[in-house]
Amino acid sequence: MSRQRTARKPSISSDKSSKTRRPGGLRKISANGRGTIRESNEVRLLQAAETVFAERGFSGATTAEIAARAKLPKANLHYYFRTKAELYRAVLANVLELWLDELDRFTPEREPAEAIAEYVAAKLKWSRMRPNASKVFANEILHGAPFMKSYLSNDLRRRVEDKAEVIRHWIARGKMRPLDPKHFVFQLWAVTQHYADFDVQVRAVLGRGRLTDRDFAAATENISALILHGCLTPSGSR
Repeated sequence: MSRQRTARKPSISSDKSSKTRRPGGLRKISANGRGTIRESNEVRLLQAAETVFAERGFSGATTAEIAARAKLPKANLHYYFRTKAELYRAVLANVLELWLDELDRFTPEREPAEAIAEYVAAKLKWSRMRPNASKVFANEILHGAPFMKSYLSNDLRRRVEDKAEVIRHWIARGKMRPLDPKHFVFQLWAVTQHYADFDVQVRAVLGRGRLTDRDFAAATENISALILHGCLTPSGSR
């Protein structure tokens, strides 16, 4: 069943390529791997860049290594992305869009138990499938967000405020306990991204060489139960 999307998204202006520009210099590119050769090459470069930036950080990454990981000539990389910084911003834009689109599950007409449980499952899915995306974002934040400070202070702030209004609506209807909506969102982010950002620690404690689908299923069940028990009223859990 399709879900209605009501969030106010950052404005996007198109150019003649498949690229779209976002406020604060962020740019989102389709990552479905289909379409034109250009789109396919851009996706390969974004996937390679996500891995290299996660491993090396922005300063340690080189366009030569990214191109090699993508199995494309370095000249191709600079044809699609003029600079390393431009490619890095594109990676960040895709990371944010993955996560923020999942918040669109929060709409006033939905039951909070259902929407929150779906969001937790979706965020953990991305932690399982795209752990490097989360690590790139975490590194950017830990270094003071030099490439996305404007985006965080404007577009992200407005997007979270939209969803905070939905949470306030659920609280007013007696579906959720009184709580600070924005801090609730922070807590959802922290607990779901932990399994990507701190996977080495999680694997060590669980005695795993890698986290399995069963591990993520257990995490989803435990996190959802804990969060829902803490934030819902009896009427909200029905």
